[in-house]
Amino acid sequence: MRINKISALLIIFVIIATACTPVPKILDNLEDSPPSDDIRSTESPLQTESPVGSNIDLENLFIPFWESWEILHDEFVNQPLDDEAMVAGAIDGLTSFYESRGINYENLTQPTDEEIIQTLAIRAKTPIEVEDLFLPFWGVWIAGVGAEMDAGMTYENMMQSALHGLVNSLGDPHTFYMDPDQYRQLNIPLEGEYEGIGAWVDTTGEYLTIITPMQGSPAERAGLKPKDKVIAVDGEDMTGIVGNLVIRKVVGPAGSTVVLTIEREGYSDPFDVKITRELIILPTLESRMEDNQIGYIHLFNFGANSAQDFHSALRDLLEQDARGIVVDLRNNGGGFLHSAVSIASEFFPDGVVLIEEYQDGSRDISYVEDGGLAIDVPIVVLINQGSASASEIVAGMIQDLNRGPLVGATSFGKGSAQINFVLTDDRGGLRVTIAKWLTPNERLIHNIGLTPDFMVEITEEDFEADIDPQLDRAIELLLGIIG
Repeated sequence: MRINKISALLIIFVIIATACTPVPKILDNLEDSPPSDDIRSTESPLQTESPVGSNIDLENLFIPFWESWEILHDEFVNQPLDDEAMVAGAIDGLTSFYESRGINYENLTQPTDEEIIQTLAIRAKTPIEVEDLFLPFWGVWIAGVGAEMDAGMTYENMMQSALHGLVNSLGDPHTFYMDPDQYRQLNIPLEGEYEGIGAWVDTTGEYLTIITPMQGSPAERAGLKPKDKVIAVDGEDMTGIVGNLVIRKVVGPAGSTVVLTIEREGYSDPFDVKITRELIILPTLESRMEDNQIGYIHLFNFGANSAQDFHSALRDLLEQDARGIVVDLRNNGGGFLHSAVSIASEFFPDGVVLIEEYQDGSRDISYVEDGGLAIDVPIVVLINQGSASASEIVAGMIQDLNRGPLVGATSFGKGSAQINFVLTDDRGGLRVTIAKWLTPNERLIHNIGLTPDFMVEITEEDFEADIDPQLDRAIELLLGIIG
């Protein structure tokens, strides 16, 4: 059995289900504090490019910081939060920023006058209930302000670094702060087609990693290879940058160029690859009829049009008298929840698709939609370590309700829902995990994944030889069911 190359690859250009919800100001009810000559303060509007050492309106500067603090305490799925750990995270973010600017924090002198630190906390509108908890943070802040800073260091940089550290202290890779530029980039739609280099990539590692260039793409012509790691884009270091944000730096207008710094196995030093971007057409799925009237659908993502495309492909196969269907969700990183519900509904007359459980214990339940085309058709589902999120919703329901076996490898284990919150005055945003997804039998997916009913390994040698033992096993099982 030949393997279609795309079916073994991870597509990450998926549509992430988000809700951009404006957040009201949370400090309007705090009284203004009197100005102090002991700290740098001014009543002028915030200038985000104000260098450290100039006057700054701390109340305005820290509005997104305290908004984020409140959002996380209201919405983050794992409660209660450890406030002390979050303050420590903010301090770590701040000191890491100092170090990135060549400043050894250990050599900085912190103020000993507690009244000065207290006044600074008041000027920044630190919420009264955590004012004492944040006093060490303000000591670190003052120490940095008093240091010899280079001209490129701004108060906004300092606040954002502290906010990054605070959010990262939660230990959830799916919950993070984005500065205004990152937030705008994350919300650029990548649907159906885009202008870029044309490569399937993995976003889950330390660096964005090439799985394979698309056939005939600029990436292929430039010589990119599987397992190449993108460690810099146009000379900008990508260490510590969220993979989905790195993608936004790689894509760009057709005809423009991008320089990727590549780290490749077997090469002692990184090297640059210059690529001219083109218009890339993204497929939603592929489908075909295998031998013995076995239909095959490989769904690449759960985008806005995926449910409609899946419905059409399924209808076409059934019109060709398909006796069974292989649903291939390998390397499908997920997408819209409503697409997952619609696609799962093709195989059931009724029932629960998934359960969303929030931090306060409340639940939302998604049920099967009417109109499924393959309610009585035998199915087998393929999954692997790249099957995540919406893929696990569909596969988990099918397994729980004994609708068909899962074949392949244990899935990724991304069973949580996120929402985007835009901060006041478009000063960045938060992506926050707000719920956990449970299967109909209330199995937790997150950090666990789904174990297939039939574990089947696919090796590098299989891939190179165009052999797909996982698909072969799925077809074998279907033939055993239908006789």
